[in-house]
Amino acid sequence: MEEIQAHSDNYESSSSAASSPPSRVPSSNFFYLRKPGGSRQPISFEDSPDWEENINNHNADVGVRVEERGGGDSINTATTPVSPSLSKLNSVSLRSPPFPEGARKIAGVSIVWKDLTVTIKGKRKYSDQVVKSSNGYALPGTMTVIMGPGKSGKSTLLRALSGRLDDSAKTYGEVYVNGAKSGLQYGSYGFVERKNTLIGSLTVREFLYCSALLQLPGFFYQKKSVVEDAIHAMSLGEYANKLIGGHCCMKGLHSGEKRRVSIARELVMRPQVLFIDEPLYHLDSVSALLMMVTLKRLASTGCTLIFTIYQSSTEVFGLYDRICLLSNGNTLFFGETLACLQHFSNAGFPCPIMQSPSDHFLRAINTDFDRIIAMCKTWQDENGDLSNINMDTAVAICTLEETYRSSSDASAVEATMLKLTEREGPSLKSKGKASSATRIAVLTWRSLLVMSREWKYYWLRLILCLLLASCVGTSFSGLGHSLSFVGTRVAAIFVFVSFASLLSIVGVPAQLKEVKVYACEDSNQHSGGIVFLTGQILASFPFLFLISISSSLVFYFLAGLRNGFGFMMYFVLNFFMCLLVNEGLVLVVVTALQDMFWSITTLVFVHAVMMLSAGYFRIRSALPGPVWMYPVSYIAFHTYSIQGLLENEYDGTSFAVGQVRTISGYQALQNVYDVSPDEYSKWRNLLILSLMALVYRLLVFLLLHFRVKKNSSLYRFLCCKLKMKD
Repeated sequence: MEEIQAHSDNYESSSSAASSPPSRVPSSNFFYLRKPGGSRQPISFEDSPDWEENINNHNADVGVRVEERGGGDSINTATTPVSPSLSKLNSVSLRSPPFPEGARKIAGVSIVWKDLTVTIKGKRKYSDQVVKSSNGYALPGTMTVIMGPGKSGKSTLLRALSGRLDDSAKTYGEVYVNGAKSGLQYGSYGFVERKNTLIGSLTVREFLYCSALLQLPGFFYQKKSVVEDAIHAMSLGEYANKLIGGHCCMKGLHSGEKRRVSIARELVMRPQVLFIDEPLYHLDSVSALLMMVTLKRLASTGCTLIFTIYQSSTEVFGLYDRICLLSNGNTLFFGETLACLQHFSNAGFPCPIMQSPSDHFLRAINTDFDRIIAMCKTWQDENGDLSNINMDTAVAICTLEETYRSSSDASAVEATMLKLTEREGPSLKSKGKASSATRIAVLTWRSLLVMSREWKYYWLRLILCLLLASCVGTSFSGLGHSLSFVGTRVAAIFVFVSFASLLSIVGVPAQLKEVKVYACEDSNQHSGGIVFLTGQILASFPFLFLISISSSLVFYFLAGLRNGFGFMMYFVLNFFMCLLVNEGLVLVVVTALQDMFWSITTLVFVHAVMMLSAGYFRIRSALPGPVWMYPVSYIAFHTYSIQGLLENEYDGTSFAVGQVRTISGYQALQNVYDVSPDEYSKWRNLLILSLMALVYRLLVFLLLHFRVKKNSSLYRFLCCKLKMKD
């Protein structure tokens, strides 16, 4: 990796250089450019690597040679001598991290994009083109950064290169992988989203081990070495056995450590190219520098790194190899990181002394600064002028774009791209996937592990159900079995079933987290809708059965319901199916809305409507036909659960009326609740509950396919439509 060492060797922190007055004089540090009026010759792009006819020639501008050594792949990247201009700017700097000991060499991938344009309808008000005719390349063993202000097209370009754009986006232009027009295969690349989607109840090692089991085929013991390599690559050794989210007695990982865990999840596949959307998202300066040094060490193994960045410190900026600068979808510069500074100087916007290069770039091309200029027109700074903020960003963007198009840097990039695409390199092959049975087993085990540790969402719900059963049971204790207590027993069963179902809202945060984890894993092809639902329902069985049998027995004996083991077990089974249906309802709402507040609000409203139409407050036959009778009372699972429990309680019983006449339990309930005289009716109600649980899971599968897979929600979809109308 001599190329990386030459371009990032010996970078020194700007703070030490800026601490003394003499440092204000232009020096050889890369962020101190020539004064206006000085020499403005552009930095030569002669160091850009090129493909030669013989890729095995070590003296070529770019030579990538894959060798088999000890059963592993290795990559040799040939380099050229560093130009005098770059050497002068690089004279005092922060050293690049050395090659990790024991690290496995990776056969990196060269990626070239030519005239790449991405259009997304309705994405922007002024234009559908999010990325406009972008050109560039990324080489093995290097870090290529896509920089720009907000809404400049950074993430869209990154997704276009990785082939992860939504169906609504249209791509024009060409993307070459190792010189061939082909997409990236499964396992050859990794993509890290901007936001961390982790499971706080697992340790770092457990989380990565589950990810390895979901991604890689083979036996379990073969994945341990892969997980340990990923932990070592991301410098997570001291946090390997620490819970990601922590618990009441121990803090979890900080934002920088969580970000590295997200990257390590993709490294278990040993990708040849890694795409990262904002690796420094919500990181402080120390965590950002540690992250970049870690990624630089990862790049030294041969991996191709492409990521987006919004802003960075001077030390972090010095670790980049190449930069693609975007503004409103336009490419203002692509090339060596140090050459970008010279490009701004050539365009008439030299980087001031004591200012970070990335700050200077964004200040020049971010149109949001125009608002600040408009606000400050009547103000004055200490010197009586606004010399630091009076630059017109629109003029700066046009000037930088025109200067780059006519510069030797753009010509050198085109020449390099041409040589990189002249001949095809080694083709990428898709790696094997874990079987569906393995993934279901892993997801089931992981969910069970999470449930055993998430006391706020699972154990708290169990405690609340037991308390509710105790409260309802003691409130209705001492009931007799005479005809006068029929209405009171119906009320006790209704209150217990309805309020115990309502307590399922406690699990909304946990369900929402599971859906987000699934969306992240599905986007990387680590999971699927059927696999996720099967694992989720299998993992929920033990927990729901524990709630149903514990709370049912407490309520059953306190309320003094019908004696008999068979009747008691039907009560437990009926309540278990009720909870299973309710769990499906919660999952449907959470998947559709993907927002905690609106999910909880919607579920409370739905439960209230179902209680009103369940037949307790007013017998179902007396409900208004439209809406309440059809279809609400037939959709409410309370109706079938309570009806089955009442039939189980009073089927085959009789009550004496006076000294001669007796009535059946069915006749006793006629004026209180609608039940069927059929002796098999309670089992039919149980079957209906089972079908409802299945239908809710089917709805979840459809929502996962049409909403989560497209990274959208019904709530955001409706909000976007309303905004477009406005």
